[in-house]
Amino acid sequence: MSTATATTPVFPTFEQVYQGLAGQIGMLREMAPQPTKSDEQRLKGAVDTLIEETNADEAVWLESCIHCGQCTNACHYFQATGEAKYAPMRKMDLYRRVYQREISPMRWWHRLVSKPVKLSDFEEASELIYDSCSECGRCTMVCPMGIDTASLVHHMRSAMVAAELVPPELAALRMEQKNMGTVFGSSPDALKQMVDTIREQAGVEIPLDKDKADVMVLSSAVDLVANGNGLLATAKIMNHLGIDWTIRSDGFESANFGLLSGDMSLWKHQVDPIIEAAQKVGAKTLVIAECGHAYPALRWNPMLSSGELPFEMMYMSEFLGKQAKAGNLKLRPLEGKVTYHDPCKTGRRGGAFDEPRAVLKAMDADLVELPANKEYNWCCGGGAGIFLLENATRLRDESFKIKIREVNDTGAESVVVSCASCRLNFEAGRQKNHWDKQLHSLVELVADHLIEDETTARGQARGAAA
Repeated sequence: MSTATATTPVFPTFEQVYQGLAGQIGMLREMAPQPTKSDEQRLKGAVDTLIEETNADEAVWLESCIHCGQCTNACHYFQATGEAKYAPMRKMDLYRRVYQREISPMRWWHRLVSKPVKLSDFEEASELIYDSCSECGRCTMVCPMGIDTASLVHHMRSAMVAAELVPPELAALRMEQKNMGTVFGSSPDALKQMVDTIREQAGVEIPLDKDKADVMVLSSAVDLVANGNGLLATAKIMNHLGIDWTIRSDGFESANFGLLSGDMSLWKHQVDPIIEAAQKVGAKTLVIAECGHAYPALRWNPMLSSGELPFEMMYMSEFLGKQAKAGNLKLRPLEGKVTYHDPCKTGRRGGAFDEPRAVLKAMDADLVELPANKEYNWCCGGGAGIFLLENATRLRDESFKIKIREVNDTGAESVVVSCASCRLNFEAGRQKNHWDKQLHSLVELVADHLIEDETTARGQARGAAA
């Protein structure tokens, strides 16, 4: 079976995919569930959640802020707007009030001098907790007291779930994933259909539901519903390497709207089948698709003990980087000057900096770094589900202008990203601002630059037959 070339128009362009997905996102607000509990129950649930999730670390962080303002220099939303309410330290004011009144050592005093928390306080906090915090971790990096604001924001999101105050877009997708196990309709049947489409139209084999495999890979809703290019690229690379791999219909979805909304039970509910599937096939490696929030949802999941798992988890860019460093990826040179955008979750909060750059080096790329790069990289502004939220449009658009200026300063012709959320937000910013830069997915870029020879052809045959 012949392999399609890089120019074979198997699927829509990402620009077309974005336009279609934007239409679906616009309908989410109408699908969001309405509150089912009384205001008293919602308030109590929010407060009880914060109390339950506040341990020693959280207590120290809430007690430690010295209001130095360093975090404001690191926050893209504050820098883009100059509005004081978006300062990271202010996003914790409500959490701090609950902590002080309910469980702090001086709670007796705080109950005398502060007002009881109301449900309206949580309603007002929604913009700070969802719209203006991508949990990128840049503020934590510069905080002299080591306060992990992103983690505190996540606890606040858990409280917002209990208060039934999740933004409608996230609420709709949370309920879809909770009740039907799908995201935008991405189901095991959709996976099988996409696998069949890739096999028929691109001539690329994808080993679906193998009983045993050394490597298990994940996909995402963006691939299965709108754009199969990511899965196609992954298959090309795995077959090129001659790896014994599979994708499983009982554990394939990278997206986790439990993590994004703050629903801890859904977070775990989505992770468990993936772990079980990887164990079932005896995988040595689990490769997480280009889905930034899937990285902490799986690899840094507090509900998992990674030391007890019989396989290694790594992000797609990490996997590709290791293969490049080992000399296993045979790649054609990449033309033109490029820059690379580090996803916050895999870069600053995960440390995966060298691997994607090793891939670009293997393509002899003319890589010019952004003025602020690696751990200092500015967030694109759409992380933690913000690229979905209509109410966050102004903040998202204004903060993205930081990326535009940074990329323009490099003189690069194109930007390489390795996160679907980043790519969607970049595409939105590119279209809105009539920006002339090209966008590339790292995994798709690698697939398009593979050098096929007799050695890799034999490897592909071994991988397909395994």
